[in-house]
Amino acid sequence: MSEAAVATVRRDSEQGREIAELRRTMVERQLRPFDVTDVPLLERFLEVPRELFLPASQSAVAYSDLAVTVKGAGGRKRTLLPPLVLARLLQGGAPRPGEKALDIGGAGYSSALLAGLVGEVVALESDPELAARAREGLAAIGVRNARVEVGPMEKGCPAAGPFDVIYVHGAVETGLDALFAQLTPDGRLLAIVTPEQGAGQHVVRFERQGGQPAGRVSLLSANAPVLEGFAKAPSFSF
Repeated sequence: MSEAAVATVRRDSEQGREIAELRRTMVERQLRPFDVTDVPLLERFLEVPRELFLPASQSAVAYSDLAVTVKGAGGRKRTLLPPLVLARLLQGGAPRPGEKALDIGGAGYSSALLAGLVGEVVALESDPELAARAREGLAAIGVRNARVEVGPMEKGCPAAGPFDVIYVHGAVETGLDALFAQLTPDGRLLAIVTPEQGAGQHVVRFERQGGQPAGRVSLLSANAPVLEGFAKAPSFSF
């Protein structure tokens, strides 16, 4: 091997160690201190490279504690939730081996995390460019049990259901009925909603038992932009 090749291998190895250390720091300083206790989930955060699901120009902020906004075709935007919020959202759904999950608007990263926790993941994205980036990221780390579908996010993916757990990665003002209909009889749906007027946004888990609503649980306060397709129609007053 030439000196140049050896130098390249050494540089790549050093970069790999540095990025792995950033992931470890994210887990130890952002997730563990704030009630993220699910061990398999923490291991997924240690394993999955978040930067693969971001444009190269934003890789430097991949492991910050902030939300990261990415752009798709025609200026469409998608927000990757802060790691802490994402971890609590995923943990709140109690994903289990063998289950099927629908992952809406997560830009591929959340689907990569879920792929190691459930049997099958269907990622749904309305923007073809963002969907393509998600597919590339999943392929780069060898994920075989997750696929990306393109379509209106508020409509879900009924042809692939029913789902044991559905995650909506953004704020929701309306439009969950179609998704509730795609849950298994005892399924769970998690989204960021305002549970009551003046309460602010919260990550909420909606539960089903025997195909009927069985209550909801507020997990934590969290702010996020309203996800495309889930905004209330504007009202007019005269």
